[in-house]
Amino acid sequence: MDIIEKRLDELKPYKRNPRKNDNAVDAVAASIKAFGFKVPIVIDRDGVIVCGHTRAKAAKKLKLESVPCVVADDLTEEQIKAFRLADNKVGELAEWDFEMLDFELGDLDFDMGDFGFYQGEIETLPKGGEGFKEFDGSIPTKHTCPKCGYEW
Repeated sequence: MDIIEKRLDELKPYKRNPRKNDNAVDAVAASIKAFGFKVPIVIDRDGVIVCGHTRAKAAKKLKLESVPCVVADDLTEEQIKAFRLADNKVGELAEWDFEMLDFELGDLDFDMGDFGFYQGEIETLPKGGEGFKEFDGSIPTKHTCPKCGYEW
C-alpha cells in the first residue's frame, strides 16, 4: 500500500455520500491536531473520496494544504461503492467494554472532551466490573455541551 500526499483541493467529495458527518468534524480535527494525521484518506483513481470525508473536512477546518491518501486503484467501481459503505458501517458494530474503558480513561491525564468523551458521560459509565443497572433515575439525564453550553 502506497501512501501519497495529495493537495486537499485535488480531492473531490463523493456526491452521493450517504453519511452525515458534520457533527464529527470538530472531534476529528481535534484528533488530527493532537496526534497528527494518522489515518490516510482513501480515494479512487480520479481523486474522489472513497473513505475519509470527515478527515477531509477536518483537514480543511485546520487549513491543511495536503493530506495523506491511498489510491484504491485495485478495486472495481462496484467494489469501491461497497467498500465506502462497509467502511462506515463496520464501526457501528463495535461495542465498548466499559470495564476496560474505565481503566483506560482512568489512566489518562488528557482532556478527552474534544474527542466526544464528555465529563458527565464519563462519570455515568459503569465503573470497573459494575456492569449495567436498570435505569432508576439516579443517573443525571441533563447534559451540557462543554463547548457551547447547550443543554438537553
